[in-house]
Amino acid sequence: MLEKKIIASFYKFIDWSDFQEKKPILEKICRKNNIVGTILLAPEGINGTISGSHEGILTTIEELKKDSRLLDLEPKFSEAMGETFKRMKVRLKKEIVSMGKDSVNPGQMTGTSVSPEQWNQIIQDPNMLVIDTRNQYEHAIGSFEGSVDPATTSFREFPKWVEKKLKPLMEKQNKKKVAMFCTGGIRCEKASSYLLQEGFEEVFQLQGGILKYLENINLENSLWEGECFVFDDRVSIQHGLLEGNYSMCHACRMPIDDDDMKSNKYLEGISCPNCYDLHSDERKLRFSERQKQIELARQRNEKHIGKNYSSSRES
Repeated sequence: MLEKKIIASFYKFIDWSDFQEKKPILEKICRKNNIVGTILLAPEGINGTISGSHEGILTTIEELKKDSRLLDLEPKFSEAMGETFKRMKVRLKKEIVSMGKDSVNPGQMTGTSVSPEQWNQIIQDPNMLVIDTRNQYEHAIGSFEGSVDPATTSFREFPKWVEKKLKPLMEKQNKKKVAMFCTGGIRCEKASSYLLQEGFEEVFQLQGGILKYLENINLENSLWEGECFVFDDRVSIQHGLLEGNYSMCHACRMPIDDDDMKSNKYLEGISCPNCYDLHSDERKLRFSERQKQIELARQRNEKHIGKNYSSSRES
């Protein structure tokens, strides 16, 4: 019988010069409470998605809040059945969400935070340009109606897109305001800080991201279309934070639906329509061997280390 797990996603931008010292402390806390997932630590703050029992998660969050700088940490909680992450990793990074702009400091300056309850009104403002700051494959399975897709494959491409595409688009459409959203809030918070630095004057961001919106806003009042990609084995979620209908291609980590899995380009663990022409024959052979080992482990009712390719990091 599959065991219900609690998933907690959280982040906070803070000036954290002693972040390296936190690594062994967090590893000990998570090990003690049987927690799995990933926590990123960097000079600009903390970013994590962790999973475990209800008691284990709450105890871990309380331990985190014992640091006064994390006292107002606001995790987003959801549920999942079965395995979510393979192991626990606490990583030291240059940034908790990679943009490649050292001068951007969300701990000091960000856009105006908008609650999920106010979001519909904000994005229906005719003077507002609504921007999805996530990656293209995330946007493809669900987004807010009428939002702009920067068509990026990595958040590091966002500054270049702002210069080459967004600024001309704002001028062409005579827009004065920008509203941004992402999965949990971290990317649009950093993006809003960058836009303010670049001279944008009215910048708004969805508080708590899409996850909070789907949790708080009823389906009949929602302007969200489709599902929301998440960085764990659930792959996607729907309103009420229910698990979605997408699976994941473990060769390229792209979300796939029933139509993709009916394609002659889909081979479980080896290829899908997104990546069929991208991998060499040698690499496909490696994927095939890995899939055989996964199937053997499944038949023995054992876990296989190669099955999980998820990342908790919003990239």
